Amino acid sequence: MQPIRLVTALLTAVALVVPLSATASAAPPTADQHGKTLRQAAPKKFRIGSAVAGGGHHETMPYPDPFTADRPYRDRLAAEFSSVSPENQMKWEYLHPERDRYDFAAADAIVRFAQRNHQVVRGHTLLWHSQNPAWLEQGDFTADELRAILRDHVRTVVGRYQGRIQQWDVANEIFTETGELRTTDNIWLRELGPGIIADVFRWTHQADPHAELFFNDYGVESVNAKSDAYLALIQQLRAQGVPVHGFSAQAHLSTRYGFPADLEPNLKRFSTLGLETAITELDVRMDLPDGGVPTAEQLTQQADYYRRTLTACLNVRGCDSFTIWGFTDQYSWVPVFFEGEGAATVMWEDFSRKPAYYALRSTLADRR
Repeated sequence: MQPIRLVTALLTAVALVVPLSATASAAPPTADQHGKTLRQAAPKKFRIGSAVAGGGHHETMPYPDPFTADRPYRDRLAAEFSSVSPENQMKWEYLHPERDRYDFAAADAIVRFAQRNHQVVRGHTLLWHSQNPAWLEQGDFTADELRAILRDHVRTVVGRYQGRIQQWDVANEIFTETGELRTTDNIWLRELGPGIIADVFRWTHQADPHAELFFNDYGVESVNAKSDAYLALIQQLRAQGVPVHGFSAQAHLSTRYGFPADLEPNLKRFSTLGLETAITELDVRMDLPDGGVPTAEQLTQQADYYRRTLTACLNVRGCDSFTIWGFTDQYSWVPVFFEGEGAATVMWEDFSRKPAYYALRSTLADRR
């Protein structure tokens, strides 16, 4: 599905916000005529972030690599956000394409970009069941060999970026919806057992003692079997002295479903343990009407979901990292993976701003 363009008639119909900005410019935007950028509006020490488009589904789309080729995109990424997360560029299939070869070019470029623009970086991800290279998933390795491969990967990758990654998603999506460990499709858990979770946190901490180390997952916004499983596991690991510092909810939301109203109390359960919390991959997809243009009512509901997610984070002590999973529909993953859904980000493909953008900015400004 091609990215969706907002027609002029809809722009004038949306009375929720001030008028949207003009089309993209090659000049780096600082603050538009309506006020500050998101990072300028944010409270001190609160990190507002975005995924950096690249890899994954982008390779099948009719455009060049977004981060490399799209200067206006990079300009807005720098202006609007104080934190960046590689969307795919630090996953195993990109960083470690062969057993004895690493490819750091794409990840290095993002880290350099962040340093130039005074941004922090969230590392994503070290232990996951998905987007692993074929040589790993299809290899005939002993348990000792697999353990050595994982340890080498963690030490090499984390060590390379020591001091330049604020937070790492160390273990990503390790539980099923019923709160059971993914012992079938996660090669590490299946072949090495659950004890490998503690090991990978320890190895990461040894490679970069200053980075904050997180569990990260989708479907954990509410108090449910999956978030309960994380709560129990983290308590167990911390009692053993394992360096677990945080828990993050991805927050891939849809207007098909009600907003997770218990997001704030759920995050507070983890904060009470002395953990950092974060929102790491927020987008809000919707069912697109015939013609592909969301209604004003849909945009209002989407803005409300963005605002309520941010408010929940701001209300929880230690939730000071808030990342949206891309900021423009031009590069969103949603239409590729969710047929009939889209328009999930805070900007249209020409970088004009949606009600959701203004909802985030006003919420941030109210907390300064």
